[in-house]
Amino acid sequence: MNTHTLPVAQQIVAASGWDELTRQLMLAGKALPDIPPELKVAENQVPGCQSRVWLTYDPVSPPALCGFSEAKIIRGVLAILLEKANSLPVAARGEYDFEEYLKILGVSRNISQSRADGVAQIIRQINQMTS
Repeated sequence: MNTHTLPVAQQIVAASGWDELTRQLMLAGKALPDIPPELKVAENQVPGCQSRVWLTYDPVSPPALCGFSEAKIIRGVLAILLEKANSLPVAARGEYDFEEYLKILGVSRNISQSRADGVAQIIRQINQMTS
């Protein structure tokens, strides 16, 4: 697996301890641009998430994958996932192990089970949208 980290992910890797990781996730989420209100519709909502998460995919305009969550921590995780997904060639996105990537970054061990379940749904949606 390519463990090369991108700018948002680098901040997460550099975090020392749970408090700093949480702070970095919230900063990453704060930097994630909101999506337009007309894209916050049921068909773009990720099912199975405790908080509302929307994902959109437009293969023509970069970044191809965009998303947003109302929950700060999930928005930060989403920022990491979108950064990585949009850095991959389209053909590689559906096969990339995003869960392993989050483990390598130290995110997986520091989020609650309910959040982890939601993140798994986000990853599933990313894989479905780009396959």
